Amino acid sequence: MIADGAYDSRNNFRFLSDNNIEPVIKVRKNASTKAKGCMPRKLSVIEQKADLKEWKKNHGYGYRWMVESAFSAIKRMFGEHIKSVRWKNIVKEIMLKASIYNMFISMNP
Repeated sequence: MIADGAYDSRNNFRFLSDNNIEPVIKVRKNASTKAKGCMPRKLSVIEQKADLKEWKKNHGYGYRWMVESAFSAIKRMFGEHIKSVRWKNIVKEIMLKASIYNMFISMNP
């Protein structure tokens, strides 16, 4: 999971680790290297403090902007809200919007 510093918490690192999800979360500048019960965060802090640029390269952190750009474009095109109420229809509506967005961008060479 790639996330910005807003998600830098021991609880998030623990949850991701417990579910076998690699946490790619940028930690705060003044982050402590003490584990305090969360070894995955400690390892991430140490790796980022050693060489942040290399950490970003190794974990693909710099590519998060692509996803953010796509979400932003879809929201500008269709609005931020969905009309459906039932989960099944929510999924269909979002998939339809994503498909239409993909068709639009494929038309632009």
